[in-house]
Amino acid sequence: MATRRARDDLVGARRGSLSVASLSALEKHCHALSGCRLCGLGGEVTPIVSQAVRPKVMLVGQAPGQVEAAGGKPFAGRAGKTLFRWLERAGIDEETFRRRVYIAAVTRCYPGPSASGRGDRVPSLEEQKSCSTWLDAELQLIRPTLIIPVGRLAIMKFLPNVPLDQLIGRIHDIEHAHGKTRAIPLPHPSGASSWIHEGNHPQLLDTALRLIGDELVRLKVAKGDGPTKRSVA
Repeated sequence: MATRRARDDLVGARRGSLSVASLSALEKHCHALSGCRLCGLGGEVTPIVSQAVRPKVMLVGQAPGQVEAAGGKPFAGRAGKTLFRWLERAGIDEETFRRRVYIAAVTRCYPGPSASGRGDRVPSLEEQKSCSTWLDAELQLIRPTLIIPVGRLAIMKFLPNVPLDQLIGRIHDIEHAHGKTRAIPLPHPSGASSWIHEGNHPQLLDTALRLIGDELVRLKVAKGDGPTKRSVA
């Protein structure tokens, strides 16, 4: 009940702010997503829905965690805190990012804990397939100028299946079913991931965040102000 109430608050906050036809379609999409029951998880948990309006940029994660499932807001747990600390280095605060960037995921319901007890379970291929229609629809509705895939599962939706150090720290021109765009991938911010601590990976993350900051300024999602960037009001 708490999750559904939080979801209703998020959807309710969108009403009255989406007047353009394509944005009205996005609002309808979010209403439909909040009631999704396409996979076996749907009877137990409610899908997480982004609160962004008029987005030019999409961030795509793997799946919500337990904290997100309880509160109805994407990237609200420990991994989210790490992600938004990273994004502050790119020049945008959490509130502005949530308002101006559409946060999606490969799957939208909490998949449960990993059998190993470390982190969350990776969504099954069947769950990913069941949920793929939502991401496809969002790509068609938003036609983002920039996609920020976070973590290997999301990165592999848009980029080749190669080691992450060949992908992170670079801008990639990609093509998906609904158009062409740019992608700047990030590693998963979960504490269960050791990638960020290995070799030159911290430097690759720094480069990726600088590139994201430059793109957000170019798209007027964030504002650059000398060496320190601050968010658009």
